[in-house]
Parts: sequence; C-alpha cells; structure tokens
Amino acid sequence: MGTHQAAAAGTVTKIFFAIFVLLRVFVVAQDSGKTVADGVYTDAQAARGAAAYDTACARCHRDDLGGATGPALRDQRFARQFAGKDLRALFSKTATTMPRNAPGTLGDNVYLDILAHLLKENGFPAGPQELTADALDAIRVLPGRAKPAPPVGEFSYVEVVGCLARGPQHTWVLARGSDPIVPGAQPSASAPAARALGAQTFHLIDAMAYAPEAHAGHKMYVRGLLIKLPDEQRIAISAFEDVAPDCGAP
Repeated sequence: MGTHQAAAAGTVTKIFFAIFVLLRVFVVAQDSGKTVADGVYTDAQAARGAAAYDTACARCHRDDLGGATGPALRDQRFARQFAGKDLRALFSKTATTMPRNAPGTLGDNVYLDILAHLLKENGFPAGPQELTADALDAIRVLPGRAKPAPPVGEFSYVEVVGCLARGPQHTWVLARGSDPIVPGAQPSASAPAARALGAQTFHLIDAMAYAPEAHAGHKMYVRGLLIKLPDEQRIAISAFEDVAPDCGAP
C-alpha cells in the first residue's frame, strides 16, 4: 500500500472512530437526559391545567382521563402511545386535536397547563419550575405511574369497611372500621370483602334509610362524606353494601 493510500485509510479510520465516539456520547446523553419523573411542571400549573381540561377535554376523555368518546390519556394507552418519546410529541398531539370541536384554539400556554395536568394525573411529581415550550424536546416521557392517594381529611369523600352494630339512642355505628381511604385509591384487586377490618368507629348518619336491622353484625362496605367531630367520626352515607354475613372473631 502506498503512502497516500495508507494516509487515506488512516484518515477514514479516524473519521469512523470520531463518529462512533459522537454516537456514544449522544446515546449516553439520551439515557441520562431529563424525564417526566424529574418534576418538570409546578402544582400551580397543573391546577390551571385541571380547570382547562374540565372545560375543554373532560367531556370526551372523562374527568379521570379514563376515556369516553375520546381515547384514554393514562395507563396502558398513555404508555403505548407516548412512552419513550419526547414531551413535544404529547404536546403536539394535544394541541392539534383538542378540543375536538375546535382543535388548536386554546393557545400554547393553556396546552402546556393541560400537559402539566396530564402528567400529574399519570403519577409524575411536580417541581419548582413551570413547563415551557422550549423544554419539551429535552424531556422524555415514561409510562404512567400509580397516582399517590389523596390525603383524607375533614369532609373527604371516603370508603371504609367495618362491622355494623347498634349505637346509643337508636343509632347505628360501623365498629372495627378500617382506616378511611379515598375511593379508587385501593388496588382494584382488593375487593371490599377482602379488606381487613380496623380499630376505628364511625357513627352512620341516616343509617335507618338502609334497613340496618337486616345487616346487624355483618361486614359492611360504606362510602360517603367523612365528618370529624372532637369526640367521634361520622359518615353521611352514599353507598351501603353487605359484603360478608359476619365480621369474624374480634
């Protein structure tokens, strides 16, 4: 091989090596890049997005993003369509198709707010800075995560299981009650009959409307508004279901 051929071969080798290095750097940068799990929106932005979503999107996609006449925007559908892509893809899909009767009419800032709401509802945490259009290309979408259960407080809408028993002065209580949770926060596989009893007691408001005598001593599922008083807890009943004929041993 002549001197010129050897030099040319050496140059080609160096070029391929440089390309290889650049590709490795690019792959590493991609792997270590920011994702939607890194807190890319703020709680305030997601709150604005929730309001906009309720007005413009919930009718087709449901309040819980579960899908109705429009597709679901969470769970497997969300992962299948957007996971692994940059956030720009989700933004573009949202901004060009919603709302159905007037796509693209809400303005970029509103679509960014809605995007923040979608991320929050898919279980991704908020951060200190709002999501901006300039950041979309550098943020990778991950499959949705389980959304943290909302905290239970005064006037929360809750569900419990417990043992139906007579209370003082012709009242009814749910004894050995489980800790109250927000409906939907428990895994779907955990049916009310399988849920463990607890140590709480709840005074059941308007229990007489549900023929409680027929369920005395039974394990019951109750859903309703939780009212906390200094000396007792009450539940204003909206659902009252018999799940087992007895409560088992104390």
